[in-house]
Amino acid sequence: METFLIVLYLLPTCVLFLYSCAQLSLVWSYWRRHAPTKELTPLTSLPKVCVQLPIYNERYVIERLIDTVCAFEYPKELLDIQVLDDSTDETVELVAQKVAYYQSLGFVISHIRRPRREGFKAGALAYGLTLTQAEFIAIFDADFIPTPDFLPQTLPHFTSSSVGVVQTRWGHLNESYSLLTQLQAFGLDGHFVVEQGGRNADGHFINFNGTAGVWRTKCINDAGGWSSDTLTEDLDLSYRAQLRGWQFVYLEKVESPAELPATMPAFKSQQYRWMKGAAECARKNLWKVFQNQTLRFSTKVHAAFHLLNSGVFVAVFAMTLLSIPALVVTHYSPQYGSVLGIFQFFQLSVFILLGFYGTTHYGRKSLLELAWQLPLFLTVIMGLSLHNSIAVIEGYLGKKTPFVRTPKWGIVQHQGKWQEKKYLIRSLNSLTWVELGLVLYFSLGVALDLYWHTYSLLGLHTMLTLGYGFVGYYSVKHSLA
Repeated sequence: METFLIVLYLLPTCVLFLYSCAQLSLVWSYWRRHAPTKELTPLTSLPKVCVQLPIYNERYVIERLIDTVCAFEYPKELLDIQVLDDSTDETVELVAQKVAYYQSLGFVISHIRRPRREGFKAGALAYGLTLTQAEFIAIFDADFIPTPDFLPQTLPHFTSSSVGVVQTRWGHLNESYSLLTQLQAFGLDGHFVVEQGGRNADGHFINFNGTAGVWRTKCINDAGGWSSDTLTEDLDLSYRAQLRGWQFVYLEKVESPAELPATMPAFKSQQYRWMKGAAECARKNLWKVFQNQTLRFSTKVHAAFHLLNSGVFVAVFAMTLLSIPALVVTHYSPQYGSVLGIFQFFQLSVFILLGFYGTTHYGRKSLLELAWQLPLFLTVIMGLSLHNSIAVIEGYLGKKTPFVRTPKWGIVQHQGKWQEKKYLIRSLNSLTWVELGLVLYFSLGVALDLYWHTYSLLGLHTMLTLGYGFVGYYSVKHSLA
């Protein structure tokens, strides 16, 4: 029994090490092959572009979004703006007024209301696609503020007929709003710099991030169109398109700012959708990747790590939950004492993550900022491992749940409050109490580490105590505000 428990503990630890090696590979690709954006030749013939704005109850940000899109530096007669409005509140009237105003100025802008809200965001995008003849489709979520030159910066990358998508990097409108938003920005930047940049530099699969990008209409149709059978319709269509041979272009230097979730329940809701959706996409598309005879083996490996990315939280939760039983076993059965030495795998993973996020924030953050933000980010991420593991397991098992959008409140840096606004998510449920219970569980681990003078796991148990404490505390605080 003791041996079985030790093996169970080591397996997820090794999984985390392998995942870290994949991240190290992306760092290497980023530095080895990443090149600055080349100067582009302006288009001699401008194509017609449909700008799709899928929204659902966005009263605080929708007017700003429409104003932003109508300020694009692009001939308005070549723009077909679709406000795909599934709202059930006063957002509908706000959109109607704003659309009427821009129609009076000569813009081709439509307020589109579907008969039934089927398929959530994917359904709205698919419905809008049937109402346009545009060659390209630009998509923006309600909280984004793309720059006026967004189209002149993205469309020239479609010179090759094989390019199906051009994706830009997300910026952050409210990064400095709170510690929670700072940590979210810290983590997201890792995806948008090293992961997207590294994969794209080496010719591996990347993903359209659901917004702030442009699709070639032919690519969408050729890949089978939008599907709502996963919670991440963007990742799903991205893989189906690339399996059909379409090329994706990622523009790190082109930034499209957006609002980060300002509350822990909203952040957890977003994480749940992303983690479960990624697991659903792995279930749906991973075998198709390995069956594809035209792909390089390295691309298949990176695609596997990409699609199974959310499964890392299951490994983290299993490893951390078993760390205390493993500690007890090695204390009372000294023959297993060397097992905790294998924990160096996990410690090495931390050093790899240091290189990963050091690369991400190179030239953007000082060493002092990196020194406190990285450990705190890892601490909070570990505190989310139970919540995210449940989402991932549900995705792997095929359990279906509705699409729950992330609320936006129009917060820009320190301006704006969420406390008395609509769309608040309340997540004071049984899971929150389990997370708070894990604070006590890992506090016991800290106590045992100190009492037995076994310090190899002390840092881990301390981070877990603080991480679950952070997540649990703000889940309660923001739910009761």
